Amino acid sequence: MSAQTPVCQLLQRQDMDYRDWLWVAPPRDTWLEAGQGRLLSADHSILEAWRERGRPVHSALDSDLGSPPGAVLFWPKTHALGEWWLLKLCQDLPEGTPLQVVGENQGGIKRVLKVLAALGLGCRKLDSARRCSLFDTKLRRVGIDPELAWTRFEAQELTLISHPGVFGHGKLDEGTQLLLEALPELLPKGDCHVLDMGCGDGVIAAWLARRGARVSAVDSNLFAVEATRRTLATNRLEGRALSSDVYSALNDERFDVIVSNPPFHQERSIDYGPAARLVEQAPAHLEKGGRLVLVANTFLPYADRLEAAFGSFRVIADDRRFRVYEVLKN
Repeated sequence: MSAQTPVCQLLQRQDMDYRDWLWVAPPRDTWLEAGQGRLLSADHSILEAWRERGRPVHSALDSDLGSPPGAVLFWPKTHALGEWWLLKLCQDLPEGTPLQVVGENQGGIKRVLKVLAALGLGCRKLDSARRCSLFDTKLRRVGIDPELAWTRFEAQELTLISHPGVFGHGKLDEGTQLLLEALPELLPKGDCHVLDMGCGDGVIAAWLARRGARVSAVDSNLFAVEATRRTLATNRLEGRALSSDVYSALNDERFDVIVSNPPFHQERSIDYGPAARLVEQAPAHLEKGGRLVLVANTFLPYADRLEAAFGSFRVIADDRRFRVYEVLKN
C-alpha cells in the first residue's frame, strides 16, 4: 500500500523497520493505519480510525506510553504545539529512545533544528523529498514540565484555559466575539439545552453556562476538550465536554440550540468536511423549533449548505469579515 501524504511518502522510502514504533500526531494516511506501530494523537477522528482497525492507540493526555523502540513526531503547523510534543516525549519515553521528526518545509520543519538544540538534543538530517524533511535524534530528560504549556487569559469576564493547538489559543477570536454579541437575543427563555460544537478553549460553553443554560460541548481536538473542562471548572460552572467527530459521541441526543464557530482548516489544508456535516446533520440533533447559530468568515460557502439543510436562514450580524447565521428547525 502506498502512502498518500508527502510526509508519509518520505517515511515509506526509508530503509527502516518501524514496527512497534510510536507514530506521534500523524495525519490521516491509510499507509500508517494499515501498517505497524502504535498511535499517539490528540485528534479524536484519527484515534477512532485506528481503533476501528484494531490498532493500539494512546491519547495525547495519556502518560503511560510504554517503551517503544522509537518514535516519529509529525511536526505540526503550530510551532508551540510541536515544542509541547517534544517535551512530552522527553518526559514520558525512556531516555535514549530514538526519535525522528518529519514535516513539510512550508510547515516550519526546518525550525525544529533550533528547538532541538535549545533542548540539548543532538540532531542529524536523514532525508528530504516531496518538499519534506526528516531529522533524527535521541530523547533525553530536559527538566521542563509540559504542563506549563497550559495558559490562562481573561475574556468576556471569564478566565479561559488554553493550550497550543487549540483554536484561538491565548486570545478571543473576532468571529466568536461577534457571535457572543448576537447570542443573547437568540437563546430561549427558561430551561435550555445548548450544544457548543467545536468548543475550543470553552469560552462559548462557559458564557452559556454562566447564563443558566445546560451546556454540552464537543470537539475533535482532545486539547480543546480538556481546555473546556478546565475553563468550566476554573469559573465554577457546570457543563460537560466530550471528544467527538462532529456529532459522533452524541448518539440521538437533541438540543434546543446548537452554537458553533466551525473550523475549516486541517493543519495547512482547507477542509470543509466537519463544517458540512455540522450543518447537514443538525436537523437530526435539534428539537422542533430549535435553532442552529453559527459564525463564519464571510467568504466561506455556508449559505447554500444552510438553505439545503433547513430551507432558509437569516443573517443576524455581519461586520464584513464575519457573518452570524441563524436557522430554525420547523
